[in-house]
Amino acid sequence: MDRVAATPVRLAVVDQDTGFLQVLAKRVQAMGWEQRTLAHPPQVEALVGMRLNAMVLDLALLGTSAREYLERLCAELPELAVVVCTGPSSVGQRVRGLRLGADDWVTKPCHPEEVIARVEGVMRRRRRAASPTTREPILTGALAIRPDQFQAFVGQRSLDLTRREFELIHLLADAEGQVLQREEIYQRVWGYAMAHGDRSVDVFVRKLRQKLESASPEWRYIHTHFGVGYRFAPEPAVEAEPGVASAAAPVVPPEAAPNVAAPVAAPA
Repeated sequence: MDRVAATPVRLAVVDQDTGFLQVLAKRVQAMGWEQRTLAHPPQVEALVGMRLNAMVLDLALLGTSAREYLERLCAELPELAVVVCTGPSSVGQRVRGLRLGADDWVTKPCHPEEVIARVEGVMRRRRRAASPTTREPILTGALAIRPDQFQAFVGQRSLDLTRREFELIHLLADAEGQVLQREEIYQRVWGYAMAHGDRSVDVFVRKLRQKLESASPEWRYIHTHFGVGYRFAPEPAVEAEPGVASAAAPVVPPEAAPNVAAPVAAPA
């Protein structure tokens, strides 16, 4: 079995269920992982120094601030694998949590073995995303997509993408000119089958388009094929006037660009 244990996983578990924690701790220890149990969700800034790979989070401990905490956690630590493990919730709550950036959602009561399997699944997807088929920059339109930095640049300006936004643009640009169906995009970026009616792909494409058009207004990159999916193909938004240098000229990869180091993390 392909365990995600080539190097020990550093896991934080934010929970107060002693029975659940005891069983989980035994399994985690047997796998050679490092577990840190926290009775209360720590400040996001405090998590940086813990150098975590993954977190299992009971949102019930946060009360009414759960949504804001999850959104900030996933935005500021995009490489942190976040599995929400909490009590019964509505479909709307789960969908919002996943769109805010949680990688998976498990409903209590559940067995710790299932939680570990979910964390393993997220870590496998992260590992695959961290090793794309090519590490070379993708130069397209005015963009330089840098797999080594998990970012895209226009000149020296970073688009400031979240981890999932980068995975999305890298997938689309790597298949430039091809129409990718929504279901395929979801499977390859989120890592599991798309539920009927889930609009996560559309939401993330809209956010990505906004960032692209803000940083590179001279180009249109992502094209919608209604009822099917999306195609990446840079096309000039406007024709440059004769004799005027176009600001949309393709860029050289930003070798000196600031290293947008992935926070110790990472869509939605």
